[in-house]
Amino acid sequence: MARGLLNRGATMILMADFSEQLARIDQRVFMRVDWSGYEALDHARGERARPRITYLDGVAELMSPSNDHERIKSHIGRMIDAFCLVRRIKCMPFGNWTLKSESGNAAAEADECYVFGGVRKPRPDLAIEVVWTSGGLDKLEVYRRLGVNEVWFWMDDSISVHVLGAAGYERRSNSTWLSELDLELVASLLDCETINESVEQIQAFAAGLTPASD
Repeated sequence: MARGLLNRGATMILMADFSEQLARIDQRVFMRVDWSGYEALDHARGERARPRITYLDGVAELMSPSNDHERIKSHIGRMIDAFCLVRRIKCMPFGNWTLKSESGNAAAEADECYVFGGVRKPRPDLAIEVVWTSGGLDKLEVYRRLGVNEVWFWMDDSISVHVLGAAGYERRSNSTWLSELDLELVASLLDCETINESVEQIQAFAAGLTPASD
């Protein structure tokens, strides 16, 4: 009896440890489906934010983001919001905007999306992806077919910028829309435990730049 209880307790501890590990890893499932199959998956999910679905040429990737994934994407978004407020840059955040193109046979949901200029548009000007787990569909090809002008990827503690040109995406050192924003600083501030710390430092950085014009 006692041995059985001990074994059960050990199993519970192992399961708790396993659950904690799962919470730190993006979970992915791949399915071969046509466009109507993708639409059915999207409809079945309803208004829930998970899983996030990416689709390209007959393959659907269903991803449940980890806690760390969600923390990083939220920190990046809040720092962009703070920077735009201080610099008086008109922007509209749209979070996980579901983008679809049946003719392009592609669909995606970025971690964060932004439109700049204060006017609604059919596509975001900027899509941000947190790459916590390697592998998966070619996101740049997906966004090219969707016509998204600029894509950022956070991966391995750095942020890369990709701007759409005539021949596809080109790697850039700075954002087209937020050219004054120091992305190395943004990446370094993701180590902050709270939004308060990271946002305060971004606000101080933005305030120290040449005064924004009205």
